[in-house]
Amino acid sequence: MRLSKRVETLTPSTTLAITAKAKELKQQGINIISFGAGEPDYNTPQHIIDAAYKAMQDGQTKYTPAAGLPELRKAICKKLLDDNQLTYEPANICVCSGAKHALYNIFQVICDPGDEVIIPIPYWVSYPEQVKLASATPVYIEGFESNQFKITAEQLEAVITEKTKALILNSPSNPSGTAYSKEELESIAEVCVKKDIMVISDEIYEKLVYDNVEHISIASLNDEIFKKTLVVNGVSKPYSMTGWRIGYVAGDKDIIRAIIDLSSHSTSNPTTMAQWGTLEALTGSQQPLNDMVKEFDKRRKVMIELLNDIPGITCETPQGAFYAYPNVSALFSEKITNADELSSILLEQANVAVIPGSAFGSDKHVRLSYATSMQNIEEGIKRIKTFVENNL
Repeated sequence: MRLSKRVETLTPSTTLAITAKAKELKQQGINIISFGAGEPDYNTPQHIIDAAYKAMQDGQTKYTPAAGLPELRKAICKKLLDDNQLTYEPANICVCSGAKHALYNIFQVICDPGDEVIIPIPYWVSYPEQVKLASATPVYIEGFESNQFKITAEQLEAVITEKTKALILNSPSNPSGTAYSKEELESIAEVCVKKDIMVISDEIYEKLVYDNVEHISIASLNDEIFKKTLVVNGVSKPYSMTGWRIGYVAGDKDIIRAIIDLSSHSTSNPTTMAQWGTLEALTGSQQPLNDMVKEFDKRRKVMIELLNDIPGITCETPQGAFYAYPNVSALFSEKITNADELSSILLEQANVAVIPGSAFGSDKHVRLSYATSMQNIEEGIKRIKTFVENNL
């Protein structure tokens, strides 16, 4: 059977492939330490689990509106106002089956063939694929390491054409952990308003910031950029709810209406009991989140220090998320010529799983997640250091 052309060009997720390979080796009895995880290593807080369980016991197991529970949409409006100084009505909100699903829906409703969507490098692996699935064209801008992997307003303006539909902005970033300052966002917003392009602001890591860094939503800067921005967020990362699959998008009512209509013909609605759990996540105790962020901060500092102690590896200190993104290009040689080869050899010979930067558009780096135990961080990076010193 011949597949459609749009899926023939899809690139499988490298992150999921590496993680699956690591799990396969573990099942064979090999002691693998994996830094591939894109999810917290904590369980979902108990009060959230209890709320979902109670909802099921109370009979909340039927369809909800395609846009999500009215109670949840109101709670999201309150969260966006309290945390981000963004004023929305429930009609501006669509709850989706994860932030990834929200992004997919956005591209499906705003993009036509020939449209261009600007994606900064390094990028989350699904951005280019989702843009291509919407018959649009990804246009890349490199965020240079010397600028903490951030793009500039000048770079942005230089690639905008009459075909440009939107800019994807991910702050804090996966994979680099970088976070844009208010001043940097203001300069980018100015270009977007002047050139009349939309901003898709992926803020899924907003709660995971360190060193007194303040998360700023670009939509909060002024009324003009507010009208052009679609804010995407969810509960997967801050509340360790990756498997619950609840995210949301906030923005222009006409776009949200189109997303709701699309959802009604695809998922019908996000899982009902997961929505009730999400309502509790947003309105209940935030202490588990605060405790998790403190622990991630400790791990972050240890991981960066240990990585920078390895000859040939340099690593910027991330400001957010739970990833380190070290430059490993000084290790390349005739034996190892790129990050893909290095990642494969580390898995096979050092029993450590990392994600090659090629998955994120940059071949000089690898990504390591510190959403794992301190013991794993210390032992895993020790293995990497031993391998590098003995073999490279």
